[in-house]
Amino acid sequence: MERRRTQILQRIAKIGPVLHGTITRRSIVRDDPKNPGIQKEYGPYNQWTWKREGKTVTVNLSASQLKPYQHAIAENRKLEALLQQLRDVSLELLEAKTEGVQKRSRNR
Repeated sequence: MERRRTQILQRIAKIGPVLHGTITRRSIVRDDPKNPGIQKEYGPYNQWTWKREGKTVTVNLSASQLKPYQHAIAENRKLEALLQQLRDVSLELLEAKTEGVQKRSRNR
């Protein structure tokens, strides 16, 4: 278990920049002001969305920002999965190394 914990920590140390959120590709369709009755499509726009203090925040990304931000979001997902593994192994280690409370017998 201790070896597994060390392996997880080594993998965490290799993770690059991390960001919460998702990236969505959006287009906006609106009436064309120059041609009444005709719709015009604007975009597509890449939008990064995440929560800050319980509120949704949306930022438009440039073409040069798209790949690094996608990578940082993927790294965040890896980090979350590794943290869960670390929590699970830590619980197993603590349970193996410490003595719990004696349970009562069910004699009634």
